[in-house]
Amino acid sequence: MPYLLILYYSRYGAVAKMANEIARGAGQIGDLEVKIRTVANVSTVCEVAAPEIPTEGPPYATLEDVRDCAGIILGSPTRFGNMAAPLKYFIDGLSSLWLSGALINKPAGFFSSTSSLHGGQETTLLSMMLPLIHLGMLIVGVPYTESDLSTTQTGGTPYGPTHMAGIDSKNALSDEEKRLCKALGKRVATIALKLC
Repeated sequence: MPYLLILYYSRYGAVAKMANEIARGAGQIGDLEVKIRTVANVSTVCEVAAPEIPTEGPPYATLEDVRDCAGIILGSPTRFGNMAAPLKYFIDGLSSLWLSGALINKPAGFFSSTSSLHGGQETTLLSMMLPLIHLGMLIVGVPYTESDLSTTQTGGTPYGPTHMAGIDSKNALSDEEKRLCKALGKRVATIALKLC
């Protein structure tokens, strides 16, 4: 069965919660499995290797998870207007998929969380798009037919769902943010299934 891969890094849990909402939206589409995967943290000091299986949450993504997916949705917290290093590190290891063309014409969506509304939500989404464009993927956003884009007082962009976590990273996902996450999941899953 073809599957949609939701791949993210989450430091304080907001991005993980968004991934689950996106999976709920994608799960509305039959004949397509949804797989949620994460990436290991990285350190400037290599003292020990991370365990092969995380102690909690979804499994770590493998090259094969990415290669064999029908579509992908990437998520990351913002780090100075950019994706977080652990996700970038994982993506940097996908050169064999670029060489083989394994991801060409597969749909890709994006989501992010920031501590403030002006914390780089859109630039973070754009930073995740760039390598996937190089991999030949088709970029999928959230259309303005989703009325929450015009009314949200929290997160949400046409480039992908976003969340305003607050300075202490304790803000719950708003109803608008949840609906936009589900909308992206459903849209990417629909397109992935059509392209299989």
